[in-house]
Amino acid sequence: MAAVTAAGSRWPTDPTAPGVVFDELASAGAEHLDPSFVAGYDAKQRFDPAGDVEALRRLGLSPSSVVLDLGCGTGTFALAVAPHCARVIALDVSAPMLERLVERAGAQGVSNVEVVRGGFLTYVHTEDPVDVVYSRNALHQLPDFWKVLALTRVARVLRAGGLLWLRDLVYAFEPTEVGEVLGGWFDAAVDDPAEGYTAPELATHVRTEFSTFTWLLEPMLAHAGFDVVEVEIDRRRTYARFACVKR
Repeated sequence: MAAVTAAGSRWPTDPTAPGVVFDELASAGAEHLDPSFVAGYDAKQRFDPAGDVEALRRLGLSPSSVVLDLGCGTGTFALAVAPHCARVIALDVSAPMLERLVERAGAQGVSNVEVVRGGFLTYVHTEDPVDVVYSRNALHQLPDFWKVLALTRVARVLRAGGLLWLRDLVYAFEPTEVGEVLGGWFDAAVDDPAEGYTAPELATHVRTEFSTFTWLLEPMLAHAGFDVVEVEIDRRRTYARFACVKR
């Protein structure tokens, strides 16, 4: 069955079909596809996954769990959680990111991480549902329409009662507070891009990427089939963590 547009062209009704689906690779940010940027990515991120791993263990992660890491980057979380579960499927659209992950896994002797190139809208899961889906700083690459479809696809991958652990750049404030909150965020940025994100880089994020107001994101999660059980907003109100259970 196909739909007819106003111009008379025929397109598949499936929004994830070729020619319709949003291009996640094109929206990933050119820097994430650049091997020289990827080489310094971990130092720039300054991310310690230990807190996430411990929280997931508190919420039910076990040695028999299968974890899907969506937008895994260079694998910082995947490698940290691997000793605490049976298997990690590490997924990203960036080949240089995945190549770096393979190098790191080999150097650390980690053998239960499976590396897959793909994204929220293109990954096809053909196995039993997983126990945990983890995603950090990736969902904001999608406009809101595609976020909802991505979250719906995530729900299909998870078993009933499974956990979605979502961390991302968000806007946890009202539209009237935009100038105040973003001004404070930019003022607190680092000067050296090797040590973190600069104010111009943050401005580029606001201008070209698709972070969502939290009061829009939470209904998206509900419509996709999740109950939000924990929310943590950072003090600058530009970052959040959501623990969600699939209904």
